Amino acid sequence: MSVPYETAYEPPESPEPDSPEEHLERLLGRALNSFDLPDEVMHRLDSALAHNSSLHSAHHSAGLHRETFRHTWLLADASVLTLWELVHNTAPGRAPQHEIYTDEEEAGVATSRLPLPPDTPACDRPVVLQLPADPGPRHAYALDDSADHARRLLRRAENTGDRPGDDAARLLRSAFAHQITQAFGRPCLAGEARLCFSLYEHAFLLFDGGEVSLWEVEHTLTPDGHHRCEVYETEEAARAAMERTAREAAAPDRP
Repeated sequence: MSVPYETAYEPPESPEPDSPEEHLERLLGRALNSFDLPDEVMHRLDSALAHNSSLHSAHHSAGLHRETFRHTWLLADASVLTLWELVHNTAPGRAPQHEIYTDEEEAGVATSRLPLPPDTPACDRPVVLQLPADPGPRHAYALDDSADHARRLLRRAENTGDRPGDDAARLLRSAFAHQITQAFGRPCLAGEARLCFSLYEHAFLLFDGGEVSLWEVEHTLTPDGHHRCEVYETEEAARAAMERTAREAAAPDRP
């Protein structure tokens, strides 16, 4: 009988190692074919700064299982390196075995060679769980004093009522790389140059591999004409604020 995914899935290690080096060491230590990894891959992993692991697929039937895990490292040059771990108990004795590959297709070929029980009835075929692939970081991050950059960005935000709160500030204390890009799309609202805004995305990479963006709006549509900075947690909120400010600035009774 098929084993339900909810009860059969168990991470290959728990708790997660504290550092990329410890995680890699444990991964290589349990993999039967770790000696097959190219020297170039090992050399690149020497500069790993952060890592993330996730279940990519799972296959369970009649007490046998095979799972594929995706292990991703962020390197010092802001590139990403991924290793694919195959875990199964289809060998004699059913002891868990671990294999590691540098390519998803290669891991898939190895997976396809693992046997299913020959007497598995058609109505009891295992369910294959295919999870969305993790695309890796969306930005080309630069290593910098990113936590301090986030702190200064939040400090200069003048929109006191709807700017990011304490939770965002605490989360961004673990930022270690960031990228600033200008967002385009209706930079001059209402078709008038005097209603121009600048919109920037401040993207941060966290130590746990997570990504957080803050959206900064800059304009001079203030009563005294001074430069104003506003910060929002989403692009939608930032653009809505731009629209709102533009309408107020264009109002006939504006002083």
